[in-house]
Amino acid sequence: MFEEFVTETKMPDGFIWGSGYAGHQVEGNNVNSNRWEWEIKAEFEEKSGMACNSYELYKTDIELVRTLGHQAFRTSVEWARIEPEEGVFNKEATDHYKKLFSELKENGIKVFATLVHFTWPLWFDKKGGFTNSDNFRYFERFLEYIVPEIAPYVDFWNVMNEFNLHGDPVYKTNCVKAHARGYHIIKKYSKVPVSSAHAFVMYMPKRPNDAMDIAMTKYFDAKDNEFFFHAMRTGEILQPMFDGELVPEVKGTVDFWSVNIYTRTLIDSRISHCLGDRYKHKRIKMIDMDFYLEEFYPECIIANLTRLNDKPVYITENGCSCDDDRLRIAYLVQYLSALKEAIDMGVDVRGYLYWSLLDNYEWRSYIPRFGLCDVDFKTFERTPKPSAWFYKEIIENNGVNRALVEKYLKK
Repeated sequence: MFEEFVTETKMPDGFIWGSGYAGHQVEGNNVNSNRWEWEIKAEFEEKSGMACNSYELYKTDIELVRTLGHQAFRTSVEWARIEPEEGVFNKEATDHYKKLFSELKENGIKVFATLVHFTWPLWFDKKGGFTNSDNFRYFERFLEYIVPEIAPYVDFWNVMNEFNLHGDPVYKTNCVKAHARGYHIIKKYSKVPVSSAHAFVMYMPKRPNDAMDIAMTKYFDAKDNEFFFHAMRTGEILQPMFDGELVPEVKGTVDFWSVNIYTRTLIDSRISHCLGDRYKHKRIKMIDMDFYLEEFYPECIIANLTRLNDKPVYITENGCSCDDDRLRIAYLVQYLSALKEAIDMGVDVRGYLYWSLLDNYEWRSYIPRFGLCDVDFKTFERTPKPSAWFYKEIIENNGVNRALVEKYLKK
């Protein structure tokens, strides 16, 4: 049995445990956003619709977070709700997020607030969004409005989420600049740490000793990972095959590394986009669709985090999409064990937020199930899974041990 091979994992004193979700994926009816229109135009079989109805049921979600013993929670504000029309700010939506964050605080839960989690107003998108640097002024106006409103309740800030994996180098460069502008605006109103969530993908050559696969792996790592770390450390924005740009106000605009991390991606230089198929012997069919998270690869935690030895690290996303909840329990055991090994190697990891609290809309489908809690998408009833109670006991023990795994991981 799996539990026979489990060794005790104990995190450092003061380690923060929690979970999170993103506004558009759970709130429902985000009708003024770019993503809402995109879902319609893309003709997805499943659209976000009412999602988990969390805009109305946020108190229910907070009670779940409290009941499950989470010490921190990450969520986002929806710019499209707050400024649905250009220059028109919605007080009801503003008050909603103030209530959400204040009630989390009243329940003793630390707040990780994300200001842009893949979504923004449709009117902003029609102006070119972040691909047009002339639009920075709209983003700054939004931040000048919302940051002082919610700052009293926020413990950690993410300006933006995962812009590093976007394929457009102009967009990525502009997002670095927008992040820096966001950092400096936040610092006018808040003294707590600021970052942007980085999607840390471990790229590996599909053929480990093939020169071309190795070369393309280094290219992908440079353009999607290292460009961000380099910019934050030096102020120099570099994208392969584009002129470098020194932007002094970018340097030092992360107080911690906010890391979203899941698995590796194999690079195959024999195909045009280079994103290779998973090794067949590693694939685990965890849901009823082809999905990029079809293997456990906790080694990515050690390989990636050991590159971040200059600032504190918080894992702001990590989770397992599966229909069989036992896989989620096994996943947590392996990934948290790897996380402790990275800590033992000197990485200053101070917290872990499981993704996500609820099964929710995974940007084009409801089939992927990341949640610690099941959601009935007709009644919106939330039901904690066994992994939710397993994670609660992990938090209480500040780690994992064999007895805990034996309790939850049945034959």
